[in-house]
Parts: sequence; structure tokens; C-alpha cells
Amino acid sequence: MGEMIDATALNGEGMFKAYRADPSGTPTAAIIVIQEVFGVNPGIRQKCDRLAEQGYLAIAPDLFWRIAPGVELNPDIPAELQRGLDLFGQFDQDAGIRDIEATIHQARQLLGGTGKVGAVGYCLGGRLAFMTACRTDINAAVGYYGVGIDGLLGEKHAIAHPVLLHIAGDDGFVDKATQQKMHEGLDDHPKVTLYDYPGEDHGFATEMGDRRSEEAAQLADDRTAAFFREHLA
Repeated sequence: MGEMIDATALNGEGMFKAYRADPSGTPTAAIIVIQEVFGVNPGIRQKCDRLAEQGYLAIAPDLFWRIAPGVELNPDIPAELQRGLDLFGQFDQDAGIRDIEATIHQARQLLGGTGKVGAVGYCLGGRLAFMTACRTDINAAVGYYGVGIDGLLGEKHAIAHPVLLHIAGDDGFVDKATQQKMHEGLDDHPKVTLYDYPGEDHGFATEMGDRRSEEAAQLADDRTAAFFREHLA
């Protein structure tokens, strides 16, 4: 359904690739799909394709273009999982937010200068979705099992548009204490909604592979779809 396109980074930093999936008709809005540490792999492209089926223009920027352009990893292969974790350690998150902002600008241009833009991210992308809500004018943002969000709560005052966070109850990368800090810091925020998925591990909503937990993934994705219908209309 989709294709790789060129995107222009901010401040003359260069060009990077992004996967673009278009709906069959005029898009109702655009959604930026923010990768895990495994690059714009088949699972992320399938996320874009599904959003296009729902009527959205979906774009997934290659956020690792500065360190490993075009990398695609399979988290079910131990060596590739470790490669993703190594790339996470090298990744400049502030630069990643600039690339997401550049993608937001491009999406708005593709929509003809009007229309709303949302973002949805997974793992690293869940963290970046929260940062995007704090640092850009994104119209709505969703984060799945975002890592280290407790360390970003000092930015929550800057959230101006709706945010939805999905929390895996038995997340191997986000322990119970961190989950509690997220609730303590965000439950009373008028723009933020948190959903817990007891017993679920990190990656439960992946499109494919061993990590997927079908029932929880469907529930989270249904909530995400309703959220975007409400806030990107």
C-alpha cells in the first residue's frame, strides 16, 4: 500500500526517508507513526497501512537515519533485539523530535496546509510521542508502553492537546514503581488519559511476532482508533 518518500530535516540537517501510506480517498487527517528501536520495519509499515485503511495519511519517519539509515530489525531474533538496544543508546532523542516535527510539517503540506496531525508511537516511539506532545503543536498523541516517561514529567505543563498512554502492567522495561510515578504525575492532567493492561508485557501491541498479545492489542488499538476519531476530526 505504501512507499518510501524523502523528507527534509529542520535547520538544513539533511534528508531522510519515511514510509508513507495513503488512504483510498481524501485523508481525514494525518498520523505520524513513531518507530520502536527496530527501525521502520515491516511491523511499523503495517501500522501505517492499517491507519491508511482507516482513512488517514500515515507517515513513519526513519528516526535512525543519522546512525543506521534504513535499518530494519526483528525483535524475535536475539542478536537483532540487542542491535536495537544498542542503537537506542546511540540515538539523539532531541534530534528525533526535530525529525518528527519536520514530518508534522510535511504531513500538513500534504494535507493542503489544513487538517490535523496526530502521532502514535511504540516503545521508544511511545516515549517520543509523549515528548512530541510536550514540545510540538501535534493535535493528538498516543504512546504504547513508552519507556522513561517518569523522567519527562517536568515537561507535562507544556501539553496542550490530548494524550493517550497505554501501560503494560508487567512491562520488562517499565517497572511497577515507574508506572506508579506516571499515574501520580499524570492522572490529574486534564489532557492526559492512561490505560493499564494488567499482566501484559512490553510490545504486546506489535503487529507481528512473539510479543503480540491479541486481546490486549485489539483493546488498545480500539481505544486508539476512538481517540483519533474524536481528536483528529
